[in-house]
Amino acid sequence: MAQSIQQTSSANGVAWNLADLYRGVDDSRITRDLAEALGRAQVFEKTYRGKINVEGGPAPDSLLSAVKELEDLSEQMDRPAVYASLVHAAKTDDPRHGALLSLTREQRTAINKHLIFFDLEWVKLPDEPARAVMDSPLLAKYRHYLEQKRAWRPHYLSEPEEMILDEKSVTGRAAFVRLFDESVAVLKYPYEHAGQIDLLSLQQINARLYDPDRSVRKAAANGLTTGLQDNARLLTFIFNNLVLDHKSDCELRHFPTPMAPRHLANEISDAVVEALMTAAERHHHMVQRYYRLKAGLLGLDRLYDYDRYAPLFPDSPACDWPTARRIVQESYEAFSPRAGAIIREFFDKNWIDAELRQGKRGGAFSSSAVPSVHPYILLNFTDKLRDVMTLAHELGHGLHQYLARPVGYLQCDTPLTTAETASVFGEMLTFQRLLEIYPEPRTRLAMLCSKIEDGFATVFRQIVLTRFEQSLHEGRRKEGELTTEQINALWLAANRPMHGEVVQLTESYGWWWLYIGHFIHAPFYCYAYAFGELLVLALVQKHKQEGKGFAPRYLELLSSGGSKAPHKLLARLGVDVTDPGFWELGLRLLGEMVKEAEGLAAKVSDTRASC
Repeated sequence: MAQSIQQTSSANGVAWNLADLYRGVDDSRITRDLAEALGRAQVFEKTYRGKINVEGGPAPDSLLSAVKELEDLSEQMDRPAVYASLVHAAKTDDPRHGALLSLTREQRTAINKHLIFFDLEWVKLPDEPARAVMDSPLLAKYRHYLEQKRAWRPHYLSEPEEMILDEKSVTGRAAFVRLFDESVAVLKYPYEHAGQIDLLSLQQINARLYDPDRSVRKAAANGLTTGLQDNARLLTFIFNNLVLDHKSDCELRHFPTPMAPRHLANEISDAVVEALMTAAERHHHMVQRYYRLKAGLLGLDRLYDYDRYAPLFPDSPACDWPTARRIVQESYEAFSPRAGAIIREFFDKNWIDAELRQGKRGGAFSSSAVPSVHPYILLNFTDKLRDVMTLAHELGHGLHQYLARPVGYLQCDTPLTTAETASVFGEMLTFQRLLEIYPEPRTRLAMLCSKIEDGFATVFRQIVLTRFEQSLHEGRRKEGELTTEQINALWLAANRPMHGEVVQLTESYGWWWLYIGHFIHAPFYCYAYAFGELLVLALVQKHKQEGKGFAPRYLELLSSGGSKAPHKLLARLGVDVTDPGFWELGLRLLGEMVKEAEGLAAKVSDTRASC
């Protein structure tokens, strides 16, 4: 009989304290804040309806007052929903958390009914008076926010239509996203190995894909596939429904392609994204070259999909939570004492939830929460050295979000493309620190290969995911509802060019799209990871060239949040992401890392031969 395995790690007890938001799910301040926000929204509507889209435009001081009030009440309106989403992510199987999530979303929709008019009036104001108002020094802080709102002008519907879509989203898209999250969080995967069958969580079975024993990896892959197959009907329906919902939304809002809304939100052109993706695809040979090296190091004639994350050496060091904390803190402090002090706050003030827990959402994220509080981080720490990089990644997000708080709630968040800048840069800082701690060639080779694999996952795999998403949306549009097997075929077709003949993708691997949440939470999110990784590789080179002078300029970039267009902020650091050739720099640096791994592998082989 299969039995469920208790989840343990050295991070047991490392749970976030959300009291800076609310004391608990029954805190009376939650309903009070929602009630106060509703009252303020009603007053806002009475005060400003009909006063924005007026001949000659609103007076700058009047518009400034409106935007400030909108910003403040938006934070009050969203604060309960932020708290609800965090407690729900930490334990999705607690019915109280699901109920609170529904309550806050429903109340937020009721409040937002009184605010929808503002954006509509602003975007309908003719260009000339709008420009004249935005040129006022009074509105300098909010200029980019106001400009970006107007960029959505062709895609807004009428006010009654917007209100209907907003209200229906609670029982439509948002409900299916929640259904996916709660379903995946409680799935159990049968792991059969050495004559015993255990039921594992997604985090536990994925961890076994990194095991040095090939039989363990294969058993984990089989178990993961079986668990997904057992739930494929529900998950496939959710995917089909949300892809159709996205199609409907794009048609209603007159977007020419499924990716167009994401590009507009990211403030990036389709041409820049396509240049990024095709540049990465031109370097698939680099991925295959690396996997040939890895097959040789593992002593395998051929790699299968479940071999890709195998550690090179069975005795690669583990890493407990206290050590991971020390390494990451030291990495940020060495770069900038200011950054290091902020990172230390996350640990000292319990802003991180790292322990393994039944019902906890998989993966990792950093929530910006609200500017009047601070970010919170969730991850699932399993005592692996790679978890150090995950911690560094999420703390990079946290640093970015913490520094951007002063620009205010309306502009603190960045487009997805630059949202990954600080996270990936934090990984690189920590990777360099790990190389200092472990100078022995064998360990350095293992870490370098792990970093290369992380880079491949962040660049090449994210492009693969985006190509899969494109084919999924195209297939749904042309053929209607797709079967699981049809989507499996799309998934394998998108993955094969990257792996070539070097990695054998099994038919079982065809099911593994079913648990990837990015497709559900944010359509076409994934290319932003590749953007961020290649951008950071260029920034790492600038840091090496400029030394200590780089850190203050970098932190200033993070502090700007989304208050300027990404290309304008990056131009301050001498980066031009609109140049199609820009992406080759980062790709070349990845190639150099592969070459370095080949050199270290030769040294390790020579050492073995001489023993």
